[in-house]
Amino acid sequence: MRLLLVEDDELIGCGVEAGLRQAGFTVDWARDGHKASLALDTTQYALVVLDLGLPRVSGTELLKRMRDAGNDVPVLVLTAKGTVVDRVGGLEAGADDYLGKPFDLTELVARCRALLRRAQGRSIDLIRYQNLTVNPAAQTVQIDEARVPLTSREWAILLQLLTNLGIPQSRSRLEESLYGWQEEIESNAIEVHVSNLRKKLGANLIKTVRNIGYVMEKE
Repeated sequence: MRLLLVEDDELIGCGVEAGLRQAGFTVDWARDGHKASLALDTTQYALVVLDLGLPRVSGTELLKRMRDAGNDVPVLVLTAKGTVVDRVGGLEAGADDYLGKPFDLTELVARCRALLRRAQGRSIDLIRYQNLTVNPAAQTVQIDEARVPLTSREWAILLQLLTNLGIPQSRSRLEESLYGWQEEIESNAIEVHVSNLRKKLGANLIKTVRNIGYVMEKE
């Protein structure tokens, strides 16, 4: 899943970006509110991790613009301001959760996963589909009781399809979920990864939708 990190502090940003990538997310990092606004206008994100104290456009203003424009992507606010008034202000501006600085990286990742579960209508992290058991936190996939090793790209495609059951995902949408700003998109990569997933998980698991893309059907 592709996340947008909006943080102007280089040290904090580097740590958060590395932690989110290690947790299996694709991360774009914007260092001011203006660049974040442009990113949100051009890219569909699963989640935004947003610092409030930003240059050019403040995090609070950016959040208000997002909600006024009808963008309902989950937002986790990060801020050094820890008073009740600040927390309430951030939530009333449209934030879905709030984490004060300094924070533990494992808590940040856990809160991100919780927001994504809520957005997807799930109460637990495990996803069960047919004979698959998928654990996004552990990044594991099992067929019945047997664990199946996946590459990071295969994992990202599987999760994108599983969290959008019944909704065909175009090649470009799948590429968006796999590749961040600094990553080169490989030619025919989606087709290759889908083929590998079919070999590992079952030939009929992922359906091809002619002239559109791929889908995993609702049970």
